[in-house]
Amino acid sequence: MDGYFYIAVILLIGHLLFTIQVASNVRYAHKKSRKQRDWYRPDAVVIVPCKGLDAAFEQNILSFFRQDYRPYRLWFVVEDVSDAAYSALQEIIARSPQTTAMEVRLFTAGKASHSSQKLHNILSCYRQIPTQTEALVFADSDACPDSRWLSHIVYPLHSGKNGAAGGYRWFVPQTHNIATLALSCINAVVAQVLGNNHLNHAWGGSMAILVQTFRQLGLETIWSRSICDDLTLSIAVRRSGRKMFFVPACVVASYETTTWPKLFEFVRRQFIITRVYAVRTWLSGLLAMLFSVGGLWCTTGFAMAAWRLGHKNAMFFTLTAIAIFVFQAIRAVLRQIMIADLLTKDRKALLPAAVADIVLFWLWGIIMLGLILSSVFGKTICWRGIRYRINSPQDVVIEKTN
Repeated sequence: MDGYFYIAVILLIGHLLFTIQVASNVRYAHKKSRKQRDWYRPDAVVIVPCKGLDAAFEQNILSFFRQDYRPYRLWFVVEDVSDAAYSALQEIIARSPQTTAMEVRLFTAGKASHSSQKLHNILSCYRQIPTQTEALVFADSDACPDSRWLSHIVYPLHSGKNGAAGGYRWFVPQTHNIATLALSCINAVVAQVLGNNHLNHAWGGSMAILVQTFRQLGLETIWSRSICDDLTLSIAVRRSGRKMFFVPACVVASYETTTWPKLFEFVRRQFIITRVYAVRTWLSGLLAMLFSVGGLWCTTGFAMAAWRLGHKNAMFFTLTAIAIFVFQAIRAVLRQIMIADLLTKDRKALLPAAVADIVLFWLWGIIMLGLILSSVFGKTICWRGIRYRINSPQDVVIEKTN
């Protein structure tokens, strides 16, 4: 079993280094989220595409009205007036809630033909922005940012080296069924890799880019035949030689309840889109989960076999397996500390998910690996009631609308 000794050493060192990186990301998030970002105020349009009613829909929508920022325009957009979100938005706007936005508008975009409905909606608004608009900010209707969000999301754009800025979602469970807790925990595994590093990618529910950069990158053309907003933006930014900047203060709460079928559909959809639009990112995720899950269970298997054979390295394999288990538990603790620091108002609601993550981190890794592997095959996804077939990054076919 001498060859297995070197494999175990590599696995041990790898898990140690990954844990150090996650700890560094947590420190970065803590430091950056406490900065004041109140001097850079480009003229911004916040575009929020909507389809259907999300959990906590009104709470989410109202959070965009209450941004500590001027000047900004707040634009909501749906496919057509038959969408349930249209009447709900009309009612919210009609109540004239107190807002810091200089303008609140509701648009209809019509049905998409060659892109996702979300991107079709966004581009219909983009084509109507005032000439003085300097920054485009994109958000999702299932996101609930705090009042600092807009100030923080645009701040990195003042530097020419940052092509775009983005936050991320964190699922806050509204019920404590296992599927909902699993959703929060699996999402947390992805969120822990974001920091001051090259692994950052945008998330469409919380991202910003200067209008000038948007046009330089040709994103209108790219998005007009795409299903994915954030990965295509991230790739275009990197190809231009600029940085995709992660903004910890723009990690937003997404209040959610789900079931196992919905969880599997959602996560698999994300990985299929990633495989099509960013295959290197997909492969990195696959290898990372193989390393994580395989590292724990392989060293456990090595230890069991070594004890059964009376091998001299039995104790080493045992200690290595224990160490990897501890490193993974530490990462779960670190990421939960990070989100408790960022989403202070949701600490109580996040507690069940935090406990589930720390106690069952090994299970979430297995489930996540299985879902990544399930995305190896297939081109069809269902997103917000619309079925798409993704033949290639620039060839999207809308097969069915519910």
